[in-house]
Amino acid sequence: MSNTLLKVTDLRVSYGGIKAVKGVSLEVQEGELISLIGSNGAGKTTTMKAITGSLGIEGGSIEYMGQSIRGQGAWDLVKQGLAMVPEGRGVFTRMTITENLQMGAYTRSDKAGIAEDIERMFSIFPRLRERKDQLAGTMSGGEQQMLAMGRALMSRPKVLLLDEPSMGLSPIMVDKIFEVVRDVSSQGMTILLVEQNAQRALQIANRGYVMDSGEITMTGPGKELLVDPRVREAYLGH
Repeated sequence: MSNTLLKVTDLRVSYGGIKAVKGVSLEVQEGELISLIGSNGAGKTTTMKAITGSLGIEGGSIEYMGQSIRGQGAWDLVKQGLAMVPEGRGVFTRMTITENLQMGAYTRSDKAGIAEDIERMFSIFPRLRERKDQLAGTMSGGEQQMLAMGRALMSRPKVLLLDEPSMGLSPIMVDKIFEVVRDVSSQGMTILLVEQNAQRALQIANRGYVMDSGEITMTGPGKELLVDPRVREAYLGH
């Protein structure tokens, strides 16, 4: 029997009178990598912010491990195993890379385990090890993205939410970020990925949801959506 970790039902969110999300429903099973794709302004990030409690919702329900998490803040959610890497990364610019990773483990008190996990992040992201004493604010966008992902993983989440991780990065960095997402997923991490780069997102997804103007318009296995003519025309440019 599949285990649904995250379930969003009929989610509705408005911004200043504009309905940004209109009755979105999606679910994420344990161990899945789910991609939510759509053009800019489709409502993907709004959906993510509603799930993580940084935006109030008008209607619908958000359940994590069978319990409602509606209205809970990011701090509470991290303690329960829901970690988010926000769009724009949000690293602590005046802290070193190592300090940023330690901040990711603020809900934990197992010192040895934390030290072990920092070592693990350095093996996943060798570039962070090279710069471990550098201030995060002096790093490139791609390096900051790696750090933001590493920091989220430090909380040992059950579900990792990634909001536009490839945005504004060089092609080489985009490759690296998707490689890491795939690797982390293959180790059993449950991931919900919001991404404008539809091709890359669907290539690695078990299942995908297509969002347009605040609504889910299609859903299916990533591989099927990748070859669907409607998806190709709208998001893949051919």
